[in-house]
Amino acid sequence: QAQLIESGGGSVQAGASLRLSCAARGLNLSMWAMGWFRQAPGKEREFVATISRRSGTIYYADFVEGRFTVSRDNAKNTVFLVMNNLKSEDTAVYFCARARLTTYNTATDQNDYNYWGQGTPVTVSS
Repeated sequence: QAQLIESGGGSVQAGASLRLSCAARGLNLSMWAMGWFRQAPGKEREFVATISRRSGTIYYADFVEGRFTVSRDNAKNTVFLVMNNLKSEDTAVYFCARARLTTYNTATDQNDYNYWGQGTPVTVSS
């Protein structure tokens, strides 16, 4: 079956960096916008970043504040999220997702995505 699998999460101290990866199996990503979302304990899932299929358009949530970089390698069918200067508020499970339609340039609403990974947990202590 089609799968998105996130990796690269872990437990770090405030100010550290992490590189998250989202690899696809049995699912093509190159023609779809991709997104990163996160869900902290006791909170609803929220938008983090989105990237168009050829990386020409990128948007981040306001709380990113220039700290994160989303990218993709369509030849490897993989999407990345590099997170720098992590804060305790970044503690959450991070999910990647594929947009529902190839006509979406980017999307910030979780309802615009229909394939999701299982998530990779990130814990930031201070």
